[in-house]
Amino acid sequence: MHHYFEKFEAYRQSRPFSGNPAELYEPVNYIMELGGKRMRPILALMGYHLFEEDYSPALPLAYALEIFHNFSLVHDDIMDAAPLRRNQQTVHIKWNSNLAILAGDVMLIKAYEYLLQIAEKERIVPIVSAFNRVAREVCEGQQMDMNFELRKDVSIPEYIRMIELKTSVLVGGALEMAGLAAGAADADVQRLYHFGRNIGIAFQIQDDLLDAFGEKAEVGKQIGGDILQNKKTWLILRALELAEERVRYRLETLMNRTSDDPAQKIEEVKAILEYLNVPVLAEAAKAEYQKAAFEQLEAIEVPTERKKALTILAESLFSRKS
Repeated sequence: MHHYFEKFEAYRQSRPFSGNPAELYEPVNYIMELGGKRMRPILALMGYHLFEEDYSPALPLAYALEIFHNFSLVHDDIMDAAPLRRNQQTVHIKWNSNLAILAGDVMLIKAYEYLLQIAEKERIVPIVSAFNRVAREVCEGQQMDMNFELRKDVSIPEYIRMIELKTSVLVGGALEMAGLAAGAADADVQRLYHFGRNIGIAFQIQDDLLDAFGEKAEVGKQIGGDILQNKKTWLILRALELAEERVRYRLETLMNRTSDDPAQKIEEVKAILEYLNVPVLAEAAKAEYQKAAFEQLEAIEVPTERKKALTILAESLFSRKS
């Protein structure tokens, strides 16, 4: 699996961002150099490699996806008022919100420039069409997420749809676009998409767990950030479904106001979640999406050996600590 990462990183590092005014591109290089798992570009390379021995032609696509992902993080961090990203200052904190917005904008433009570098020119139009759909859905998911902060009646199916749009369509889309770039059959392109979509939902449920119960040094961002922002995560919504009236009232009270003691609020909410066994239930829900993902992967009509890398990567994502 490391060879995908190394090949992508060599490609990315040989193509830093530059231009005038230089101040515009400094934050772009900063966020791109903060690291991360490079999950989306690696999935794109693996998806292409299912059908073609040489996956080098998928590198521009992989880079476009990673640029877009980091663009969305820059803007999300502004909206969430997040101080940390990958254990470092977020772009809007290190510089300012105006520059962060503009740097994100130029990243989106650069993503399109790399999509146009895909070697199979006749495949660019369907790939860009898929990219546009995914980009729009990511924005819709972000707006749903913000809307939920103002609502008291969010259901778990609504939440799943939100994280599907905000997170998992880009994971599925990375694989879908890889299949399109490789000239795969339509049925296999759709299986790849749904494999990635289910991975993405499981990934986000795991992210909800890590936000509340992870270790700051491993996760690389503020623990309990979702709780402090009163976000209606899978954990909170399931707890509200399960809680008796007294506990439900207390949880609703905590999650509908800003606390003068953030640490105390985080600990009290976590105690309620543990009392209701919500972390265990979240693990079970995550396992259901894992199962659905692997069923889609199994149905793709390529030799089983070709699927091994995707299987290993998916399993590692489901057990991650950061």
